Amino acid sequence: MPAPTISRSARRRTAGILSLTVAAAAVATLLSGCAGAVALEPAADATNPSCADVIVRLPDTVADEQKRETDAQATGAWGDPASVLLRCGVQPYGPTTLPCDNVNGVDWIRDDSDAPTYRFTTFGRTPAVEVVLDSEAVSSSSTLVDLANAISSIPQTDQCLSLDDGTGTSTGTPVPIPAD
Repeated sequence: MPAPTISRSARRRTAGILSLTVAAAAVATLLSGCAGAVALEPAADATNPSCADVIVRLPDTVADEQKRETDAQATGAWGDPASVLLRCGVQPYGPTTLPCDNVNGVDWIRDDSDAPTYRFTTFGRTPAVEVVLDSEAVSSSSTLVDLANAISSIPQTDQCLSLDDGTGTSTGTPVPIPAD
């Protein structure tokens, strides 16, 4: 029995449908890759080589949230929607009245003025690293513990010290002192 023949118009129609399907799949793939990127502004000192050291050490998960792609140099993001944002190369803090927390050997200045969004900035490390998190979605302690290894790649030159450590008063004011 001879093979059935397909008319020229039927072949064109099939080829056209196939081409449209492939094109639609390609566009969907491109759009899905772009849709996952978190838009962030790079910090002023984002090109500092120490930031590159931090970024290559960032974990795939932070506070049980998966890492996301970002669109700016020396940044990181986790969660969908993003509940943890990181920028390396921000201006380091000097002495401040904001509280300072040491988490796994990393000193962090804590700014809770926009609670439940908290901003943590490393203290005593240049360049400084800023982490902004939604405390209703993630735990700050888990977040900072998970990031400590990456942040520790920037050498610590100062550490937090409350004034009560030297004066007997309790102010919680971090003051830079040389690290041993």
